[in-house]
Amino acid sequence: MFDFVRKHTKVMMFLMFLLIIPAFVLVGVDGFKRINDGGATVAQVAGQNILQAEWDSAHKSDVDRIRARQPGMDVKLLDSPQARYVTLEKLVRERVMAQAVKALHMGTTDARLARELQQDPTIATLRKADGSLDMERYRQLAASQGLTPEGFEEQVRADLSLRQLENGIVGSALSTTALADVALHAFFERRDVQLGRFAASDYAAKVNPSIAEMEAFYQSNTALFKAPEAATVEYVILDLDTIKKSIALSDADVRTYYDQNVGRLSGKEERRASHILLNADKAMVAAERQKVKERAQSLLAQIRKSPDSFSELARKNSQDTGSAPKGGDLDYFGRGAMVKPFEDAVFAMQKGQVSELVETDFGYHIIKLTDIKAPKPKSFDELRAGIEADLKMQQAQRKFAEVAETFTNGVYEQSDSLKPVAEKLKLEIRSTGNLQRKPSPAQTGIFANPKLLAAIFSADSLENKRNTEAVEIKTNQLVSARVSAYTAERLLTFKEVQANVRERLIASQSAELAKKDGMEKLALWKAENKATSLMAPVIVSREQAQALPAPLLNAILLADTTTLPQWIGVDLGVAGYGVVRINKVFQRPAVDAQQSQQERAQYLQWYSGAEAQGYYHMLKERFKVRIDVARPDAQSTESSAIAQ
Repeated sequence: MFDFVRKHTKVMMFLMFLLIIPAFVLVGVDGFKRINDGGATVAQVAGQNILQAEWDSAHKSDVDRIRARQPGMDVKLLDSPQARYVTLEKLVRERVMAQAVKALHMGTTDARLARELQQDPTIATLRKADGSLDMERYRQLAASQGLTPEGFEEQVRADLSLRQLENGIVGSALSTTALADVALHAFFERRDVQLGRFAASDYAAKVNPSIAEMEAFYQSNTALFKAPEAATVEYVILDLDTIKKSIALSDADVRTYYDQNVGRLSGKEERRASHILLNADKAMVAAERQKVKERAQSLLAQIRKSPDSFSELARKNSQDTGSAPKGGDLDYFGRGAMVKPFEDAVFAMQKGQVSELVETDFGYHIIKLTDIKAPKPKSFDELRAGIEADLKMQQAQRKFAEVAETFTNGVYEQSDSLKPVAEKLKLEIRSTGNLQRKPSPAQTGIFANPKLLAAIFSADSLENKRNTEAVEIKTNQLVSARVSAYTAERLLTFKEVQANVRERLIASQSAELAKKDGMEKLALWKAENKATSLMAPVIVSREQAQALPAPLLNAILLADTTTLPQWIGVDLGVAGYGVVRINKVFQRPAVDAQQSQQERAQYLQWYSGAEAQGYYHMLKERFKVRIDVARPDAQSTESSAIAQ
């Protein structure tokens, strides 16, 4: 074969020319570039594109990190369109702030980087007995994040520069006590009000739209009465569960695994530690936080000179009220019971050892490891079922890459059917109907994945009924689908939606009648300054909302009360109209000094957060940020904040 190619080079070049040039004509240069790049552009920052592949990778990293911290979290929440959009916004923000760091020439020196790495509790666990760094474990740490040691250090350097920028904004926010008190008093202010509610539903009986009115409403609002495009699809899923079913284990393999891992599998090791805590939360001013750190360093120096004084120093100085009376003793605990920096330090120590300063969100800790409790070994029979599950999972993970390549090639090479690849890999062909291009807010699972939906509703898939490419939904899960039936978007006939049109028109006209009546009554009552037709007075505030709808409550609390009584009217949309008479304003009752101080600190956090957010929005305009993906419905966005 290769001899033929060498002897007929010109002929082969001519054939390649014939094959390649038409492909460029049909697909175009941009088409070939898209084949090799990271997919469609989903956002842009300072003229630089963020591609679908980058978004997918960032979301995968976020999901892996969250699942590592919270193994019990429902995966469906992490796979939702709302969770993915949160990741995209986070990715955009990182790019924007990185551009700002670059524009301001903010860098991190080698000395600052070295100091940060030396203070990192995780890296401290990698040190040998002589204090030198175990480079092999350091490389493994970097590799676990998909980086080389150099890449890891550059990432830390970039994070430090970014932190410098963010701290400069947040730290520069100043709020005087007087300003905080004015804002807090206004926020917690109470108002004595009387309400008049004009519910749209009370006017529905007065509305009887004619056929002509309904047809006119239908013609003016055709966008409301369209049946969306829908597809019926067949699909196959390749995941670890599928591969595990094909794996058979030998007794020897299971026994060997038991012998090598019995200690780890018998239960969690527990450790007993004591600590001295000096409180220093993140909201504390930097100068004050530094004073706390210096005090902690002074205590550590005393302990180094006299290790036996730890308990006494803990009783006198620790601000952990639960453990201080016991000499700082925290009793036994396993992994996952403490915050990560604290845990990392404890499980890297030798019995009797005292740590360096460990910084957490609570403040600065000095830790002494007092005991280690190893679990009692379990028998082979007790652990066998779990070992078999572990081994099957390990082998399935190793085998997945090989099978994934077969799957990917199979759905592409025999693109007119999913049956060949399903039979070859023993996969189940499943089907679903009424699938839409844009997932509903409640949609979960594989069909909430925008990349899969884009592939299903691509021109090639719809027109030629070909298999989609193998789409990675999440780690170790590939899906390919094929459209078996498709219905294009269409305008429903008036007859099909007549009942819906009538319902909408009645709601609209009822709301208009309620608003008209409410505005007339407001003008009359305001002129006469009579409240006899209103409800009995009630006290409302942000703490006592009295079940009022948000627009009505906000209007009451934002109304100008320079002169009282004050009358206001509030359009509640399809719900109707509200009339309010504000009779009195009550200042918030006085609070004790400690609560007042906490509230002022909280206000400063809100204020500095608003400053940082305002700065970020300014940067978005400066760097011409564009997000090309539609934001998921707001009603479901709150439930997604999980993910981050």
